[in-house]
Amino acid sequence: MSSTELKRVLCPGGAGYIDNHILLELLRTGKYLPVVLDNGHNSKAEACIARVQEVANEEPGLKEKFGGEIPKIDLYQADLTDRSSIDKLFEAYESKGKIWGVIHLAAWKAVGESNELPLQYYENNVSGTLNLLHSMKDHGCQNFVYSSSATVYGEPETIPIPETSPLQPHSPYAKTKVFCEYILMDLAKADSDFNICSLRYFNPGGAHPSGKIGEDPQGKPNNLLPLLAAIAVGRINDPLKVFGDDFPTIDGTCVRDYLHVVDLARGHVSALDAIEKGAIYSVTGTKGKYRAFNLGTGTAYSVKQMIEAMKVASGFDYKYDIVGRREGDVPDLTADPKLAHEELGWKAEKDLQTMCKDLWNWQSQNPKGES
Repeated sequence: MSSTELKRVLCPGGAGYIDNHILLELLRTGKYLPVVLDNGHNSKAEACIARVQEVANEEPGLKEKFGGEIPKIDLYQADLTDRSSIDKLFEAYESKGKIWGVIHLAAWKAVGESNELPLQYYENNVSGTLNLLHSMKDHGCQNFVYSSSATVYGEPETIPIPETSPLQPHSPYAKTKVFCEYILMDLAKADSDFNICSLRYFNPGGAHPSGKIGEDPQGKPNNLLPLLAAIAVGRINDPLKVFGDDFPTIDGTCVRDYLHVVDLARGHVSALDAIEKGAIYSVTGTKGKYRAFNLGTGTAYSVKQMIEAMKVASGFDYKYDIVGRREGDVPDLTADPKLAHEELGWKAEKDLQTMCKDLWNWQSQNPKGES
């Protein structure tokens, strides 16, 4: 298939951890060509994309899908808070194949930091999304996959959590995700040309099995799995803290649904495929093509269980201190993933042991992160 026949998919934030795996999964289809927009806030864009291209070129049979050569992924360094730069990007593709769809992952994402910097989170996550949607509408691009979060559920009333659970966010970060979901619902109602999926991620982890694509957060990681990997490889020497051991869970520590990042990336492609097939429809009683889906495994593990799993994968004997609970932490976030399986044909395939093994494979091959 020639590059002019491919469906171009704009990926704001596309040089980030999850996005890198999505770029590869898009290429693996042989029909989607990603275009990256990234401001470099928490990534090394050119190095990240080069790694994705390298892994794609090594995959057996993939070049043949593109007629012998895998197209280059275009990179635009810009910020979604600058509306004019987004318009210029869409205009640049008017003459060489329009942007067909968008997978939007660009966002600030640290829950704790959002409590300290709420205005910056609302500006970046909400205003940036509005700018992107305005540009899409002005340039006739109506296919949209949104990176939401399980944090939209707050402290859920039902475990496992279905998509029908009330949205009751606790942090400014989670509120930005809920606000954007409401914006997308209203847009779909007002404009029947739009096809929109919100994907509510649970806890992504792991890395590509090649060891060439993985998470490289700048500074100390905010999330448990990359923190454990960084400690085991010697990048972080701070004492490991477990926040609370008095929750009503299996061992008193918080329980979370951990999802391999490759499975998560496949979920985005499944959402795009559903949009392409016209299989996105509204919930009963509304108009507009908008759906929200959980992406999780339906199985959750405690903090202590995750520490033990990473000990097995890395061989590192973790020492940790039990400290007080963090504000906003809830005991259990376990997904009910049935809807995504029924409507998108997507299901998580990789288990916890594979996730930890792949994460350690990446971290041990890249002890100082990406070059």
